[in-house]
Amino acid sequence: MIRRLTLAAALVPALTGFADTAAIPVRIGDVHEITRIVDRTQQADSGMTGESHDRDALIERVTGVRDDGVELEYDLSSATPREREIAWQFPARVFKPKSGPSRLLDVAHLRARADRYLKRAKLPRSACGHWYFTWTAFRVECDPQMVIRAIDALDLGPADPTEGALYRDAAASAPAPLKRVAGGPDGATFTVDLPVDPEQVRRARAEADVVVAEVSRKTLTLDDALRARSGERITGTMSITIDADAAGQIRRRTKVVRLEIGAANGVERSTTTETIERRLVTRGKG
Repeated sequence: MIRRLTLAAALVPALTGFADTAAIPVRIGDVHEITRIVDRTQQADSGMTGESHDRDALIERVTGVRDDGVELEYDLSSATPREREIAWQFPARVFKPKSGPSRLLDVAHLRARADRYLKRAKLPRSACGHWYFTWTAFRVECDPQMVIRAIDALDLGPADPTEGALYRDAAASAPAPLKRVAGGPDGATFTVDLPVDPEQVRRARAEADVVVAEVSRKTLTLDDALRARSGERITGTMSITIDADAAGQIRRRTKVVRLEIGAANGVERSTTTETIERRLVTRGKG
């Protein structure tokens, strides 16, 4: 899997403030497809416009159920042989405990696949962690632990959202209570509006500047990039909609981030819409 350069990625992680109290019993053989779609539009006073569309999907299979957690296998939903070659991280086996962070179960196997990827791509080990540009900017990934980060980015959070529960997002400057806006026998819908943390946006933009400099074979430190961005006036909001089923399991989360960034050369406005959906494909036998 190649890591693409998008500001949206920096605004993805969410930490929810409600408890997992209505989880459906997990069965060996359960299969879910988890899809993430990100659309972004951008417009500036200078007349510059742009838009992008990205889609990622993983298949999650339950391979084991333990007293302390669940064993899962994650794989690409669909991929060409070439994409398989590049996305050496999948399939991957993961243990998700009832509490605490997930951990890989096949680190040695993943490291061997990473070595084969570097060999096929004729890349030295020193390329790991660096950015390059072909038809798009991409980072050479060699660390198996990035599998956990990729899975966490698709996590919808604990089950059973309730009206009034505080919702937190890593890119927001403060939490806010959930509002129930619809409900019925098939589930409920909740919404929340949060203020964007300007410093997180500034840092994401500065990190993007560092990447652009690297792929252009120039030198730019993060500190210098942050200083260059220090005069920007950043305001923004994020609107989040959560759809849960009748059992309280979250099946879809839509996040719309609107930013307005003012600088000496004018104002830049952008809207990023991220939708993550979790769909049951196969129910395991109990």
